[in-house]
Amino acid sequence: MQSVEINQFVQEKSEMISPIYVIGHVNPDTDSVAAAISYSWLLKERDNLYAIPARAGAINQQTSWLLRQLGLEVPILLSDASPRFESVSRRLDTTTPDKPLREAWAIASRTGGLAPILNEDGTPYGLVTGWTLFEFISRSVGTHPKQQEMRISEILHAPCNQAADIKVPKFQASTRIRDVVNHLLRSEKGEYWVVDDNNRYLGICRQRDLVNPPRLKLILVDHNEDQQALGSLEEAELLEIIDHHKLGNPATRTAIRFMVDVVGSTCTLISERIYDAGLSAPPQIANVMLAGILADTLILRSPTTTERDREAARRLSRWAFVPGNPMSNETIESFGEKLLAAGAGLGTKSAEDVVNSDMKTYNAGDLKFSISQVEVSDHREITDHIEPLRDALKSLRKNHNLDFSMLMITDVVQGSSRVLVENPPAILYDLPYPPLSDGTLLAEGVVSRKKQLVPTVLSLVES
Repeated sequence: MQSVEINQFVQEKSEMISPIYVIGHVNPDTDSVAAAISYSWLLKERDNLYAIPARAGAINQQTSWLLRQLGLEVPILLSDASPRFESVSRRLDTTTPDKPLREAWAIASRTGGLAPILNEDGTPYGLVTGWTLFEFISRSVGTHPKQQEMRISEILHAPCNQAADIKVPKFQASTRIRDVVNHLLRSEKGEYWVVDDNNRYLGICRQRDLVNPPRLKLILVDHNEDQQALGSLEEAELLEIIDHHKLGNPATRTAIRFMVDVVGSTCTLISERIYDAGLSAPPQIANVMLAGILADTLILRSPTTTERDREAARRLSRWAFVPGNPMSNETIESFGEKLLAAGAGLGTKSAEDVVNSDMKTYNAGDLKFSISQVEVSDHREITDHIEPLRDALKSLRKNHNLDFSMLMITDVVQGSSRVLVENPPAILYDLPYPPLSDGTLLAEGVVSRKKQLVPTVLSLVES
């Protein structure tokens, strides 16, 4: 194999081993989760990359229903991009305390001087290192002339527990390195146990590995703003952004692939990439992408809907509604109605869940505020929930240090919304929505937060 081919092979293997997490925004909705799942599939299928779909928060009722119906796993939870101990852990060979020291010697000769000693239940006992071996030999030989004539074979016949350091610090794999690194760099210990939640051995970490841990590789979908992203984004290696919202993108160290386009759903953009690659998504992936489009566009009725969304929906329905798929007998309309119904309603959620599950924050003028959105199938169900929702909005505002908070309650059947505002500044009295007796504002024909409500609010607070 030529050197160029070898280098290419090594690079390809390295890319396969190092995962790339495809992740949507905090408070993930169906389009966000669907985009993470489907783009991960495309990266594996087209580029042979080790891509993993992730989420930055709890999935909502609608998305949970969808994944259950399709038999798809919920993406892994990744709430913080800060490197963990698991990223610098190496699972070295091990032995047990009662085994002869020659076994630890053999392991240490292969691992650069380390031999982990484990209890029978898989928990750490101690660590044999070059230094602990020297100390044990010193204790065994001592100053007596006859003891100094001991053979190495006699010393190595002793059990491992006599030469192990049993005071090696332990850290769970999920522990953030930045939280402890300064303390560890000042300590005398050079190696640490990495364990799971049950204190069982996962690997060994060396002190030098903590100085520059590998950064998490991320691709952001359905958002491009810092405040919408998972925590500690600045500590990750950001590779790409695919979105359909307004710009507010984070600073990056190097150039990245960046795509923001005027469509109703991120899944539309991903479906176009699949089509351009000459591929067709398997039924489950096509179905989850179709759900992302229909959820974000309210079954293609929202003013955010474009002809590209409609074309993508037609294409995905052709791939999705096939024999053997759980949704094989559906149409775009019937599937969309079931999807929206699965996420609509106030009675099945607490008021806190309603205002937090699909909430986005904004900064405009001198104000910081939030706008949450929930879908219902009948505005009449709002009456019994007004006060709990108002209290939840008040808590949301205080907890996030906001100037005001809003809830947009959208009737997906009638195509209109009611807006509840907590602590409104005087400028919001100019909103073009008539007040109702229950304290909400009636926004006839308003169903899109991004394209209808947010621009209206921004035009007032930025004036």
